[in-house]
Amino acid sequence: MRWAIAILLFFGVLINYIDRSSIAVAEGHIREDFGLTAGEMGIVLSSFGWSYVLMQIPAGLLLDKIGIKWVFRVATIMWSVSCFITAIISGTGLLILARIILGMAESPIFPGAMKATGYWFPRSERGTATAIFDSGQRLSNVIGFPLVAIAVVSFGWRGAFVAMGILSLAYVFVFFWKYRDPKEMNRLGKLNDSELEYIREGGAQDEDAPRPNPLANLGYILKQRKVWGMSLGLGCAGYTQWMLLTWLPGYLQSEMGMSVMSSGIFTALPWLVAVAVEFIFPGWLLDHLMRIGKSGTAVRKTFIVAGMLLAMTVMGAAFTEDPGWALFWITLGTSGITVSFCVTNSLPALIAPEGGIGATGSIMNSVNNLIGVSAPIVTGFVVQATGGFGAAFIVCGVILGIGIFFYTVVLGPIVQIPTAEERAAAKSAGN
Repeated sequence: MRWAIAILLFFGVLINYIDRSSIAVAEGHIREDFGLTAGEMGIVLSSFGWSYVLMQIPAGLLLDKIGIKWVFRVATIMWSVSCFITAIISGTGLLILARIILGMAESPIFPGAMKATGYWFPRSERGTATAIFDSGQRLSNVIGFPLVAIAVVSFGWRGAFVAMGILSLAYVFVFFWKYRDPKEMNRLGKLNDSELEYIREGGAQDEDAPRPNPLANLGYILKQRKVWGMSLGLGCAGYTQWMLLTWLPGYLQSEMGMSVMSSGIFTALPWLVAVAVEFIFPGWLLDHLMRIGKSGTAVRKTFIVAGMLLAMTVMGAAFTEDPGWALFWITLGTSGITVSFCVTNSLPALIAPEGGIGATGSIMNSVNNLIGVSAPIVTGFVVQATGGFGAAFIVCGVILGIGIFFYTVVLGPIVQIPTAEERAAAKSAGN
């Protein structure tokens, strides 16, 4: 049953990312219909991020207070409605509103997936479980754009958003039907006693643990050095990921002389390789090393740092004019980013104090996205100032190096943070 839950989370992330990126495929048609300038369309495209980033921490607090089941149910309905609204709107203001609703609705998906993994999986299986749901965002880059393009060509851009809404609505029904936390699933007879015992004895967090006051717990978590080491480290990896997601097609077209179609195909290639790497290394191999008794801190930090070092090879693209070599270095770098991302996405469920996975994951996701959204802007100005992308790739390498510092020096041992009450009790006992 736990692996069925992992697959359910994978499809949630996949559909979530296809929904948010579908507007990029339909961008030209929307601009033409609404008579928008490039600058006005840029505002529309960015509006999703406004509410997505602002709602990260509130979403995490709601997950910790109310629970995964109902937060996800409401969120999935909201993002389905947003797709249908986009299909029928008649003005730019309503289009921006639909994107803001989508950003709010999709904000719980990653902290929620991290929290569900903490409930459903023993520590020795977190690598594979995280790789499964995390791969949804990477596969969306491989299959999402072609699927949306086919829908736009076949049904028009409004029809494409209707199709996205129907797909999202189908997920609503599946999630309503399939998802419960482990103990509730056990009471309903859908999770046998032996699997529940295996999950609990393996170090899964208890969904029935007392739920702390959300704001007090947020303040406590924000004071933890581990949380900032993890969050800033991931943000440094996220900078390069955002740079590649937003500028790679333009780089391949302007500097490597590729056509739009060729750049689209070759943009998908690094992410396709990254998915395979994700399942082999931070997925299967990490869990194997944990099962044979290796130190959780040593194994996870080794994978994270190795991933960041491999990601720094993206700088190789700065020193070649050959498309093949450029893609080679970018693919290596993308694979490294994916390794670091996958392992880091498993950390909130490992280090969060009891009852605080949602808040911890949302803080990490907020910091990551705040740093990440600067990458398209910084890259644009660097390219404008230097006349090419070489310096932009060097900037990525430097920031990745800074990320290694946060992961190694600031994060510290990967162990669970005690709750405020546990820490106070230990202090009193020591006195």
